[in-house]
Amino acid sequence: MEYISTRNPQQTPAKFTDILLGGLAPDGGLYLPAEYPSITNDMLTRWRALLADESRGYPALVAEVLALFIDDIPAEELDAIAHRAYNTPKFAHPDIVPVTHLEDNIYIGHLSEGPTAAFKDMAMQLLGELFEYELGRRGETLNILGATSGDTGSSAEYAMRGRQGIRVFMLTPAGRMTPFQQAQMFGLDDPNIFNIALDGVFDDCQDIVKAVSADAEFKATHKIGAVNSINWARLMAQIVYYISCWIRVTDSNDQQVSFSVPTGNFGDICAGHIARQMGLPIDRLIVATNENDVLDEFFRTGDYRVRSSADTYETSSPSMDISRASNFERFIFDLLGRDAERVNELFGTKVKEGGFSLSDDPAFPEAAGTYGFLSASSTHADRVSIISDAHSRLDTLIDPHTADGVKAAREVSDQVHTPIVVLETALPVKFADTIREAIGQEPEIPARFAGIMEADRHVTDLPNDVAEVQRFIEESIAQTEEIEH
Repeated sequence: MEYISTRNPQQTPAKFTDILLGGLAPDGGLYLPAEYPSITNDMLTRWRALLADESRGYPALVAEVLALFIDDIPAEELDAIAHRAYNTPKFAHPDIVPVTHLEDNIYIGHLSEGPTAAFKDMAMQLLGELFEYELGRRGETLNILGATSGDTGSSAEYAMRGRQGIRVFMLTPAGRMTPFQQAQMFGLDDPNIFNIALDGVFDDCQDIVKAVSADAEFKATHKIGAVNSINWARLMAQIVYYISCWIRVTDSNDQQVSFSVPTGNFGDICAGHIARQMGLPIDRLIVATNENDVLDEFFRTGDYRVRSSADTYETSSPSMDISRASNFERFIFDLLGRDAERVNELFGTKVKEGGFSLSDDPAFPEAAGTYGFLSASSTHADRVSIISDAHSRLDTLIDPHTADGVKAAREVSDQVHTPIVVLETALPVKFADTIREAIGQEPEIPARFAGIMEADRHVTDLPNDVAEVQRFIEESIAQTEEIEH
């Protein structure tokens, strides 16, 4: 298995462990497999039996899927890595990703059983194990630089805290996360964790991560790596839960399932796109956005019109308050027949100028046709109404992002004649204000999070400036190296 860049496939293909620690390709593109592996009917049958075996279950499925994408880590090591990443009590439910019926043809895929109660745990726990394994094998260190609009930060920090050879520098948009999300991150006082509250919105944080990653000298000198969904390993991990959810909703291998996915950065649903390209029987992939509807606008019109920070709304589903979707480049690469020259022009030039349009391109209808995409957007009123209805009528409490997914599933239900799995984003406790507005009471705090709101906060405020962030990283590395030695 070899990996290529979306902007220059002609460059020397890389192996998995070469791209694991780096994030972006040197040309600014994103890595994808040179060819997607195929899922066969025999594989589906074996995986169905595997998931039903309580002694093996989800981690064994993970190991088999990883082996399709990784040929430079021994299979027995992948199995051990998967079992360390996915187990109880690290995950609160023995299924790791249980699936429950909501109503009619709509199901919920529960991705929030992990240590930070967010779907990001599904990829981040695996990433932590892979990083520690490969760094130990190489005798190297890594300084992870990431950006979060809500849950990536805490998931990354909980996955990396205390690990040998790893530091985490996480950028957050100052004041834009919920109090619970801030408490999860800023409450950590591990010496290898550094929280930065940036004077800006999530897209500013993401831009700084990209700018630092594009500074080849700084990146090499300070061994900068990435955990945001630009890192291929994140998507690879997420492919697995599409497979497991499909298995749990079907009885035979000829049945199709659709997925409604709350998404702002296009990473979660991009994993579904890849699973579909591999041959998983997925009917429709439904893009669910909030008021920051850049992706919904594209799938309706063909126009990808990025917004400025000032034009990015602050909403009640804050993890989706994103107006430039990093992983979207991977899908457009496939949509345009893997034409790297065009992708380089669109994402290397046009996006910086405000966006691009494929409305008149013959490839655009294939987004819904060949690739199965539909989309819808939600408002705050939609979220409150859906949370209230699910709680009172269906005895189910969902978070605001998952409500966006349910709204999208309902909106397109007349076009979809297969079961729809809404991929849950987080537990409701992370969004207490919206839950209180919807149901008139506080969401229950799971026992594993007792006392989290009272912990001291550890965070540094910085301006929206690349040089200032680089200076902070340099000084922090020097200080921790001095303490370690």
